Amino acid sequence: MIDIPTITHRKCDGVSRREYLRIGSLGLFGLNLPHLLRAGQKKETSCILLWLSGGLSQMDSFDPKPDAPAEVRGEFKTIPTTTPGIHFVEHLPRLARMTSKFTLVRSMTHNQGSHGLADQLVNTGYPPSPSGAGVRYPSQGSIVSWKTGYRNGVPPYVFIGDVQGPSFARKRDALNAGVLGAEHNPLEIGDKANDPGFSVKDVTLAKEVDLERLNNRRHMLSMLDTWQRNVDAKAERVAEVDAYYEKAYALVTSPVAKKAFDLGGEPDKLRDAYGRTMFGQSCLMARRLVEAGVRYVTVGMPGWDTHRDNFNDLKDKLLPVLDMAYSALLTDLADRGMMDSTMVICIGEFGRTPKINSEAGRDHWPATQAFGIGGGGIKTGLVIGETNQRSEYPTERPVSVQDLCATTLQALGIPLVEEYRTPENRPITVVKGGEPIAELLA
Repeated sequence: MIDIPTITHRKCDGVSRREYLRIGSLGLFGLNLPHLLRAGQKKETSCILLWLSGGLSQMDSFDPKPDAPAEVRGEFKTIPTTTPGIHFVEHLPRLARMTSKFTLVRSMTHNQGSHGLADQLVNTGYPPSPSGAGVRYPSQGSIVSWKTGYRNGVPPYVFIGDVQGPSFARKRDALNAGVLGAEHNPLEIGDKANDPGFSVKDVTLAKEVDLERLNNRRHMLSMLDTWQRNVDAKAERVAEVDAYYEKAYALVTSPVAKKAFDLGGEPDKLRDAYGRTMFGQSCLMARRLVEAGVRYVTVGMPGWDTHRDNFNDLKDKLLPVLDMAYSALLTDLADRGMMDSTMVICIGEFGRTPKINSEAGRDHWPATQAFGIGGGGIKTGLVIGETNQRSEYPTERPVSVQDLCATTLQALGIPLVEEYRTPENRPITVVKGGEPIAELLA
């Protein structure tokens, strides 16, 4: 990922910090960038992915089972939604009142039950290699980046927030570009959007560096790069670094980017509506970025891996935050006339076990999971699929990960037959084996 340092964390993209800083150690643009940043007027569809890292419990959210045995149904009561016959758990009251603004899919199913591998499957649409030695397939955000590129200095793909879990490296890698090259990794801006005085560092010039000095340093950098190309045997890496410099320059000189990253421009009332939480303010930032021209934004919300104390964590820390931020985002997009051009997906890597474990938690369960999707031409107000009375498997309209990926790409205007090439020149289609979910597409 492309890291804007609002948070300190490990790197997991296989490239050391030293490699990225090797040329940049001279103080690129005087901005002290910790990593080299890499990387129109028809209204195009963008996507905001609300990534519930760890895996949302379908039974304790959008697909409750009130008639199941106590060890399955759990502690929560249910409430009716605006869709007749459909109930959510009691801790999602705002979303229950606005089911007309999204469609609920309750029957997605796959076979990857471990963190990291499931992340990669859901984000790429391709089964990952357990050993990590196979093709590193790009995330859908990276495919969008590859097809669209930077515009007006605004990156095509941004990641806000964080992910967590024992498979940390694989989870982060699932959001990256794989064989498309690091240029198409997301611009990462950390998880501090709710901190007082939050700003995205290195998007504006340092105080002591004006635009003339910036251009002079850029010229010097060009000369250094010419020398570097003559002595560095890794030509591909140097070409990548050149692209990063160009996009770093575009980003820090772009008034559009500067404005998009400034949450201080939003009224307090709207910020309060999203919730003064990392996830809430990150969702607001996602709306601003899409408004500025970013085509794909992933907002990561960690904490959903509820092996222990599932019900207390959900009711105290997770569901109210999700309910507030997700509903505010949908309302805000609708109020601004942006729903037709902005698809919002709310999903994690898998569901949770039907039976509650001995530590009042639920474990991994990829056989069934529920997600919300709407906007960007997606039909809303629907409920697709059903699961059995214990939420063990779909009983109606099973949906695959590949079906979801095909739906997303088609809505974003990317042909499903589009191919990219691996470093060995092997052609790979952007999605394989899936069909768009016909009920969702207008």
